[in-house]
Amino acid sequence: MMIKSSTLHNANRYQTETATLPLESALKTALLLEKLQNQLIALRAQATPLMGHATLKPRFDRQLFRTRSTVIQDYLAEMQTNLDELRHAVESEQQEQVVWLAEHLTEQITALHREIAAWPLRTWDSASPGLGKWQRKRLENQEFERRLFEMKREREARLNNSETLEEQQLLMREISALEGRIVRCRQALDEIERVIERLTR
Repeated sequence: MMIKSSTLHNANRYQTETATLPLESALKTALLLEKLQNQLIALRAQATPLMGHATLKPRFDRQLFRTRSTVIQDYLAEMQTNLDELRHAVESEQQEQVVWLAEHLTEQITALHREIAAWPLRTWDSASPGLGKWQRKRLENQEFERRLFEMKREREARLNNSETLEEQQLLMREISALEGRIVRCRQALDEIERVIERLTR
């Protein structure tokens, strides 16, 4: 009787432990997906001022990114697609695909994070003198636009925490002035883009 009881206890314990393993794995996978999604959201917010900016050539090799685009938003779109594919692989229990996609997406996030930090410092690749001049102008204006957005966000944050009416009015005037400068900067960028388009036809 004691042997039967012990055997039954061990069997129940084995069933409990084996049932716990898939649960732990599922929790780890869920945490990984959440972490990757949060990193992607943070990266998209960091890249917002640079979304429309472009370089002459793709900045990543084909093994890291399939897209040959020269704008950041297309890299972000590919990463979101990979995250969606990762979720599908998890749901389909395609373990090898899950591991590969998770590692690949992590590498993409790391690479794009570095690129965003360096983007404003990029110099244009060699081109014809006339085209190169306008490309440098575009880069300068893009960097100026990025700084204007940062200044505007900083004053908006201060406005949310300001306590006196005088300070609020001052910050609102500064924000309004920055918005006007951003509009003019965007208009200048649009004109530069039209010139570059004519030169590259």
